[in-house]
Amino acid sequence: MHKFYLFNSLTSKKEEFIPFNSPNVGMYTCGFTVYDHTHIGHVKKYVGDDILRRTLEFLGYKVKHVQNVTDVGHIVDDADQGEDKLEKGAKKHGLTVTQVARTFEQEFYNAMDTVNNLRPTIVQRAADDKSIKQQIELIKTLIDKEFAYITDSAVYFNVKKLPEYNPFSNQVLEDKIAGNREDLVIDEQKKSPADFTLWVFTKGIHANHVMKWESPWGTGFPGWHIECSAIGICNLGEHIDIHTGGIDHKEIHHPNEIAQNFGVTGHEVVKYWVHNNFLTVDNKKMSKSKGTMYSLKDVTKKGFSPMALRYLVIQAHYRSQLNFTWEGLQGAQNAYDKLVSSVKSLVISSSHSGASGRAAIESSYLKLFTKALSDDLNTSKALAVMWDLIGDSKVEDSIKLNLILKIDEVFGLELNQIESANVKIPSEILDLQKQYEGARAAKNYVLSDKIRDQVKDLGFEFKTTATGTEITSLN
Repeated sequence: MHKFYLFNSLTSKKEEFIPFNSPNVGMYTCGFTVYDHTHIGHVKKYVGDDILRRTLEFLGYKVKHVQNVTDVGHIVDDADQGEDKLEKGAKKHGLTVTQVARTFEQEFYNAMDTVNNLRPTIVQRAADDKSIKQQIELIKTLIDKEFAYITDSAVYFNVKKLPEYNPFSNQVLEDKIAGNREDLVIDEQKKSPADFTLWVFTKGIHANHVMKWESPWGTGFPGWHIECSAIGICNLGEHIDIHTGGIDHKEIHHPNEIAQNFGVTGHEVVKYWVHNNFLTVDNKKMSKSKGTMYSLKDVTKKGFSPMALRYLVIQAHYRSQLNFTWEGLQGAQNAYDKLVSSVKSLVISSSHSGASGRAAIESSYLKLFTKALSDDLNTSKALAVMWDLIGDSKVEDSIKLNLILKIDEVFGLELNQIESANVKIPSEILDLQKQYEGARAAKNYVLSDKIRDQVKDLGFEFKTTATGTEITSLN
């Protein structure tokens, strides 16, 4: 199996990927908090996860991909202060908590389908009865091992049990505590301002919380962080190969998750942590008030293809910040259109050539493509390899087509759905194509125009592109 190197946020360096139980890979992805609309920033993040999964499968690994749906417990302030985001979303949209959760969960997965992301192997909601039971069991373990304690308001994780609170920044506990604003500490029984909630009782500021369950400590609901530990460990075990998330989770959510995992198991659970960087709009943070919180519908309403947006994301490295502009998306659309046109021509040519293309898998281009991906998912370099292949006149069309479709198993640009193969081109038209291209090569444009008009009379059209002559039917 080809060596694959992945940047591990935990060590801040690229490491050779060696799963616990090769060729099986356990991959956990922090899911969407389903309280509001899906925007293009989410598309960037989850396309990044999808490319990682597709690359692993391309390299021969068998990926079990688990993703949670956060439909309870995510407080507006990630540090556990304020209102549950689901309840805030319900008020905003005039729906019940359940309605808002299901509405935006469906919207999210519709958007992921539209940009051709593979569905996770397992999707599990945090508020499912199974998930609640799993979270309660983990909290019991943390209490038994004295990593957690109970106050009148909540069950908290005691961060003083860990010498290093934030392994991503080597942040020691004293710095974490000093960084917490004392005026935000609502529960005076907390042992430390940095302690975070595992279970919140439905009393005080949360007395009217709609979603609640019985627990050994009292009626309430789980904190945000415990769901990922529970869903991850219960589905993938105590040794998880890869955990992905947005770069914003490195500060609070993932350190808390690591702390919980260690408290439950006594060891590091996740081997490789992968974080996707942000998407900005016109070099600024996306903003609802400024109207730049664009959705996938905003993109398609302007006439752009969802695949153009996916192409735009693939052009940038997942650890790099991607700046979205409409001009940039237009450039991606133009490139994608050119790609589709090239593949259409190859499909037509290959259908008449009778060549097998069996040598495709052994091609040096596929090796270059694999090498680019294996260097921490260098998708921009992998794209360049594909375009070099398309422009290489020495590669037989059938081999070229097979290679491009193989490459698209990773890119996911839906090139395998191109229907041009269904267009039967008469041999007479193919003969005229050769004459047309010969005339243009000789700069005999009078003859090439005459041939093109002749072809139109026969119900077809020649269109000269950067990669050759595209033939389309006028009928």
